[in-house]
Amino acid sequence: MTDKKRNTSAVDWKGLIEGQDDFLRPLVKEVLQQVMEAEMVEAVGAERHERSEGRTSYRSGYYRRSLVTRVGKLELRVPQDRQGRFSTELFERYQRSEQALVLALAEMYVQGVSTRKVKAVTEELCGHEFSASTISEMNKSLDTKLTAFAGRRLEEPHPYLILDARYEKVREAGVIRSRAVLIAIGINWDGRREVLAVELANRESESSWREFLLRLKTRGLNGVDFVVTDDHAGLRRAIEELLPEAAWQRCYVHFLRNALDYLPRKAPDDCLTELRWLYDRQSLEEARRDLAAWLQKWQGKYPKLCDWVEANIEQTLTFYRLPREHHKHLKSTNMLERLNEEIKRRTQVVRIFPNEASCLRLIRALAAEIHEDWIEATRYLNMTILKEHRKQLRLTAEGLAA
Repeated sequence: MTDKKRNTSAVDWKGLIEGQDDFLRPLVKEVLQQVMEAEMVEAVGAERHERSEGRTSYRSGYYRRSLVTRVGKLELRVPQDRQGRFSTELFERYQRSEQALVLALAEMYVQGVSTRKVKAVTEELCGHEFSASTISEMNKSLDTKLTAFAGRRLEEPHPYLILDARYEKVREAGVIRSRAVLIAIGINWDGRREVLAVELANRESESSWREFLLRLKTRGLNGVDFVVTDDHAGLRRAIEELLPEAAWQRCYVHFLRNALDYLPRKAPDDCLTELRWLYDRQSLEEARRDLAAWLQKWQGKYPKLCDWVEANIEQTLTFYRLPREHHKHLKSTNMLERLNEEIKRRTQVVRIFPNEASCLRLIRALAAEIHEDWIEATRYLNMTILKEHRKQLRLTAEGLAA
């Protein structure tokens, strides 16, 4: 750990920035270079020129390889070892979503729906002009990997499922239309998050969600006990039909946003702030007791809001049946919202996709990248707690039955 810090601090970061108009390119280059150096240290078991009994191999110079990024083409020095075993994941992982972004821009240019700026950006990124045949060749390898990712078999159970949709603009026969992007995230019994599916639909409807869930089940989705979504009527009916054994949690964040429709515009924040506190209670009984007090306090001033809350809030309290440690992660769709924010950050560069394939390609590439990061990260949830929680509920039920 100390050696890695020493190497990082040795870089003259200030010098990389000063005196350069395009300072981002050398900065990104140096960061990526250090990533590969750290990978090599881990692979050989020793720093450069370090004597170590734990060494497993020796360095053997570098070879050059270029990497296309949004700050331009970078020429990197890739370290290698004597046995030729060292391999960095940086190129494949980093370039997949970047390549999809470049392809979207390039297709815009080729189809004549972009500007000279797009042409300049794509030429700067890849170092050459684009033709329809060039784009076709670039698409083949990327689409093969993304198709495999999208259609992979889901072997293990996913007790937790989070569903949501966002919209992107796509050009179709010269007309710009909004297309729904349906996304599913699952959490397996190892406590790790996975991007299970990313699909395009004409709109977010009961039929589109039904087909989406059917494809997931065909791929092997099983063991779903708890589903988190917003209050989309078509999605709810699809869940009831295809995942009847799963408990449904209405996202409390969306619920609080919907509550604004039942308040005067200039109403103070106190009312909804106190309502939001209900979701931090220790148990369902405590939440219901405080809800009764909240209704009594605000019924006279905001009767319309209180009537609506009383009729609908139970849908947002399903998470209380889970272990307390899981509450903050599964009482809303925020986990998926953060993924959507990252998608938005990339897709707003394109703004209007030249076709549906281009849109789906970029979003799936980004989803695959995030999926891999999640799989390699530490566990998101401790699922042993859920197993113990279920065991305790079962023993309590058996005791009551006896």
